[in-house]
Amino acid sequence: MAQPRCRSVLITGCSRGIGLGLVRGLAAAEPAPDIVFATCRYPDKAQELQQLSKQYSNIKLLQLDVVCESSIKKVVKEVEEIVGDKGLNCLINNAGINVLASLEDVTAETMLTIYETNTVAQLMVTKAFLPLLRKAAQLSTGMGCHRAAIINMSSLAASMQLVQANEMFLKVYPYRIAKVWMIPGLCLLGEIESAPLQVQEAIPGILSVLDRLGEKENGSFLDWQGETLPW
Repeated sequence: MAQPRCRSVLITGCSRGIGLGLVRGLAAAEPAPDIVFATCRYPDKAQELQQLSKQYSNIKLLQLDVVCESSIKKVVKEVEEIVGDKGLNCLINNAGINVLASLEDVTAETMLTIYETNTVAQLMVTKAFLPLLRKAAQLSTGMGCHRAAIINMSSLAASMQLVQANEMFLKVYPYRIAKVWMIPGLCLLGEIESAPLQVQEAIPGILSVLDRLGEKENGSFLDWQGETLPW
């Protein structure tokens, strides 16, 4: 690895898709983090995640509803009890929802629901874990996931330039706006948008990007290959 090892990672939205793939990839990495906190709303129903936790001893499953303040506080306490003074090295905000809605048929209710989950919740989760991230930051130098990092899984839909060339994004109006307004000034990774590209194909690339994040990537909008995307 180009940088010191990341000791602890917490990922939201791990029951399927990219979140599940990141848990699998990180747990099996060489060297792997000491602990990968895999969170989702219903861990008891997440069968693949349950299987992974039995296969890898460094996976810790935690229940987390990102739009519930008490759930966030509970998870922070559980993580703190495990990591102690070492803090949390990396927070990956991956949880999110999507609803088909064009400009012609979008409703205020849909907008508020998507915005709460995909934008406000990410901020609240980040705010809650800041003390543990700061603890970890005090134990190392430089910038990157080995020290303390917040990764927001964004989308190509957040790019004002790229959406103009893809009519698909016209059908997810609330999702686009919510992704545009994700927490600024932090490292962002564009999600997988191309149907032929499967999660298992992209995860190695995403992990490679995470591994080499440094000061120059702070505040960047990157795709799964580490290429800078236009805002």
